[in-house]
Amino acid sequence: MAEKIRVLIPEEDVNKKISEVADQISRDYEGRPLHLICVLKGGVFFTCELAKRLTAPVSLDFMSVSSYGSGTESSGVVRIVKDLDEPLEGRDVLIVEDIIDSGRTLAYLIEILKQRGPASIRLCTLLDKPERRVKKQVKVDYTCFSIPDEFVVGYGLDYDQKYRNLPYIGVVEF
Repeated sequence: MAEKIRVLIPEEDVNKKISEVADQISRDYEGRPLHLICVLKGGVFFTCELAKRLTAPVSLDFMSVSSYGSGTESSGVVRIVKDLDEPLEGRDVLIVEDIIDSGRTLAYLIEILKQRGPASIRLCTLLDKPERRVKKQVKVDYTCFSIPDEFVVGYGLDYDQKYRNLPYIGVVEF
């Protein structure tokens, strides 16, 4: 059976909120360089849009960490698929994610990155599903939208590698 996509957050609302969050981050890091870590693959759309709106000096690196297979539920097993290219020592780091639900992946990632000596680590996400949080210690510093527990796609989020390029956030209906 083919899935349908229902619009949850229209493109205009996504763009407006990214600008608001970027303004807050720019104020918080005014005059200080900020090292963005984009969590691939889903985070790339959000990271690029966020970076374009930041006024702080920005450097960028990519990391791929996965706890999903081809389904809609986290496997609970976290693995690093692609590690960073640059050292973090002494840098202010902002991890940029597309979505945070259970928090398992981010809890693991944050612990690994703390061992690399950054000056600070903060977390920014496009979407947050706080009711699904298993790892309560994961503190999200910047959130664009808190959403209900539905399977979402668009703006980098996918269902089996489809729908990443949608310019809005949609709910997959099977």
